[in-house]
Amino acid sequence: MTRLETCFETLRSQSRKAFVAFVTAGDPDLATSAKILDGLPAAGADIIELGMPFTDPMADGPSIQAASQRALAAGQTLAGTLDMVRRFRQTNDTTPIVLMGYYNPIYIYGTGRFIADAVAAGVDGLIVVDLPPEEDSELCLPAMAAGLNFIRLATPTTDDKRLPEVLNNTSGFVYYVSITGITGSAAPQQKDVAANVARIKRHSDLPVCVGFGIRTPEQAKAMSEISDGAVVGSALVDVITEHLDAQGQAKDTAVNAVLSLASSLAEGVNKS
Repeated sequence: MTRLETCFETLRSQSRKAFVAFVTAGDPDLATSAKILDGLPAAGADIIELGMPFTDPMADGPSIQAASQRALAAGQTLAGTLDMVRRFRQTNDTTPIVLMGYYNPIYIYGTGRFIADAVAAGVDGLIVVDLPPEEDSELCLPAMAAGLNFIRLATPTTDDKRLPEVLNNTSGFVYYVSITGITGSAAPQQKDVAANVARIKRHSDLPVCVGFGIRTPEQAKAMSEISDGAVVGSALVDVITEHLDAQGQAKDTAVNAVLSLASSLAEGVNKS
């Protein structure tokens, strides 16, 4: 089984839900980002989504857009992101890492080269938000053939006609976008999300994790009660922003502040 499949099987056996933490690789600088990445599993992250910085992240709100800009300004590259995963795997061989982002950097890197390097680095899955199912031959199918899970997004506007196409060739888990809009822009409503998660589960046996708009332990708890896990990104990225000095450099408090919020969110996900 893949790390993602093992992770969800373990969580089910323990009657727990997944806390999925998103951070942007290289934000606000390479050293600080590496410390945050290293600390997330102990803080309670079951799965890590590592954002691949990109100049035009159209699905992301201001917080993650700013994180990408900081990372790029600090010198982060796609090769550097893969190096972060490779180094992480030297001490952690169990926590799944999913790279999340856009196709342009992968295309420029070279699709075949990227897939090979991602597998070698220890990446477990990909979320590429601007590659629809109609383009599966471009990246999804060769990535899956190489052993990577390909996680697809389903949204409130994904109707029953479109949903089977979205779920086709999806593996690892389904990422349900709980709101219409960009990341961090609104709070999800449990009743509405519950109905859509149930609809997805009628079409697929895959775990469903809910993301976009989850900022507090209480919201994480509410979303995990009706799904297999909660994804939090903007709230963690905002903590980084709050712990930058006047020159935009990370304060000594930045890493602990991010990990403290991650710990609170992880507790919220599995609070009875």
